[in-house]
Amino acid sequence: MRVFVTGATGYVGSAVVRELIAAGHQVVGLARSDHGAAALKEVGAEVLLGTLDDLDSLHSAAAAADGVIHLAFKHNGDFSDFASSLATDLRVVETIGAALEGSGKPFAITNHMNGEASENAVFALAGVRSSVVSLAPTVHGEGDKGFVPRLINIARTKGFSAYVEDGTNRWPAVHRLDAAHLYRLVLEKAPSGSRLSGRAEEGVPFRDIAGVIGKHLNLPVVSISREEAESHFGLVVPIAAIDVTSMFPGASAQMRERLGWNPTHPGLIADLEQGHYFNN
Repeated sequence: MRVFVTGATGYVGSAVVRELIAAGHQVVGLARSDHGAAALKEVGAEVLLGTLDDLDSLHSAAAAADGVIHLAFKHNGDFSDFASSLATDLRVVETIGAALEGSGKPFAITNHMNGEASENAVFALAGVRSSVVSLAPTVHGEGDKGFVPRLINIARTKGFSAYVEDGTNRWPAVHRLDAAHLYRLVLEKAPSGSRLSGRAEEGVPFRDIAGVIGKHLNLPVVSISREEAESHFGLVVPIAAIDVTSMFPGASAQMRERLGWNPTHPGLIADLEQGHYFNN
């Protein structure tokens, strides 16, 4: 299958590209820079040099593909204009959808907070095998620049690793390579209208995460109150203080069985214990 992948040079996207190529698919990856283009060529992918604003190019690439995985999400690093990011995402989904409509080809997109407009647009397409993947809030592994590295930096800065109250609030997670495998299976097998949850672990207690961070940084592990959490964690506080698992339902056993998705890579705590998160 010839697969067009947006976000092909990103943390998850680069793993998806390698997963697809290893399974025998041809990949055309969207890259914003010459450096990204070189990385894609090195692993055997073709390159479309451009951005999410190049709608004509996206339409052409999607029309020439046998399926599309949309992973890119345009933001300015701190998500300060998230509404604009969502508007761009919707335009991209509509553009790619117009190229695929009536073809019967698969089109997988990624769920984003408040991104219902993009989800509705992809599910409204006629004659497209549309799917939405909701990744766990932590996609961990080598090269992670998400929530866990932020927690590590906060602990280093504050001089202790913290959790809120009893720390039993849970944090879903998935290894980057297991997430990449899921996207391939969605492309190959998921029925139209599928909503899939990319969680290998439904809920890792936040206290356990704080504990392993404290252990590797040789810092005390401390319980703090909800009142103290905002000043301690800053922008990370919504994730640090809530039970994510209870708020957002996880993957159905039936869908995992149907796709044959059986995560095999280390869980979050085991991955942290390997030490690579603490090398910088």
